[in-house]
Amino acid sequence: MNLIKKKAGEGTTRDENLPAHTIVYEELKSQILFGDIVPGQAITIQGLTESLGAGMTPVREAIRRLISDGALIFKGNRRVSVPELDDSAVEQIIFARISIESEISRRAAVQIPKVEIDRLEEIDQQLDAAITAGDVSSYLRLNHAFHESLYAAAEAPILADLAGRLWLRFGPSMRVVCGRFGTQSLPDRHKEILTALRARDVEAAAKATADDIRQGMELMVGTFSGS
Repeated sequence: MNLIKKKAGEGTTRDENLPAHTIVYEELKSQILFGDIVPGQAITIQGLTESLGAGMTPVREAIRRLISDGALIFKGNRRVSVPELDDSAVEQIIFARISIESEISRRAAVQIPKVEIDRLEEIDQQLDAAITAGDVSSYLRLNHAFHESLYAAAEAPILADLAGRLWLRFGPSMRVVCGRFGTQSLPDRHKEILTALRARDVEAAAKATADDIRQGMELMVGTFSGS
């Protein structure tokens, strides 16, 4: 069992100092976030204890937290699953992400140090390489790393927490979208965000973020409806 310590899509390490239920939560959250567990796929608590190499109690606690996060739903008979998103849910997530993340970008544009902008650019370059190579796993992790780094630069922990919870709701569906359309259909607007950050242009950063969200999320419409 590995605890994800994210750094621009790098591998995993385990922090032995953390409680068992936290380690399980972080590992299971990572599997959900990056689509390793398919939306709609029922998984058993017993199966998770075996695959994660963990006891029943920490697995139950991790599941409880992830249900509270909206990342899992209880199916009965000791089973849970990642929810499938209908079009209404996608539209609500788009609205919520634009509202929250545009403000995050505004705050980041005011104060982000140049070294952090350079780091964001480095992540984006790696992301471009993943898109070109059709590397879905790296694309998902690097795209998340870019946005998570932007959240950190804004120094707005309440907004960052809300944004992070939304990622748990739509992240699994991004892998489904990648499988359907390929990474070439998922270009981003990160370069526009970076240009706005370097110019300290608050509203341009907000607009580029909103455009980036729409471009990626609108591909999810109809993903699970058969439309």
